[in-house]
Amino acid sequence: MSERADRRRALEALLFVSDEPVSSVVLAQALETERREVDELCEDLAAVYEERRAGIVLRNVAGGWRLTTHPDAAPFVEQYVLSSRHARLTKAALETLAIVAYKQPVTRHQISAIRGVNSDGVLRALVDRGIVEEVGREEGPGRPMLYGTTPEFLERLGLASLAGLPPLAPLLTEGAEGASAADASGASEAFGAGAGVEAEPDMPDGE
Repeated sequence: MSERADRRRALEALLFVSDEPVSSVVLAQALETERREVDELCEDLAAVYEERRAGIVLRNVAGGWRLTTHPDAAPFVEQYVLSSRHARLTKAALETLAIVAYKQPVTRHQISAIRGVNSDGVLRALVDRGIVEEVGREEGPGRPMLYGTTPEFLERLGLASLAGLPPLAPLLTEGAEGASAADASGASEAFGAGAGVEAEPDMPDGE
């Protein structure tokens, strides 16, 4: 495989894990190449998706490149997302949801640090279900996105406010780096029991 093909594969991977448009400058730094080559690679990749009649498209929006579902697939995506919102949560999702509920607003890095594993996929699934949402950006280097629970989260748990959550705050330490995966696991179990939420057998975090 050529060096250019390797870069295009790496580019596709970066775009896949990004939940917001990524600028050519940032992609160029990650791929250790020139910005112009990044734009060319993105255009090539977008053309490949179009030629394959793929279910995803690559677009330059809001100052960056982002993978999105194809507009023609919107009815199917909408039906799937709406139906999955009422499915039972996996253990990983329940664990992540507990962390967001008690430490909000919280960043993806803080969640992953507490759980001890990358939680991007699980967090994205919770956002898709409408029980977690972006609530702003942290004032710091890179200004990472902050996440919190939604009104639907309270509605599904039958709570009037977050004050009605089971008293689990002591299980989650003040510093994300000081919390352990065991703390998060214990919090999720108590959280599920106290809030009446069932969990499915756990699945890989990427799903």
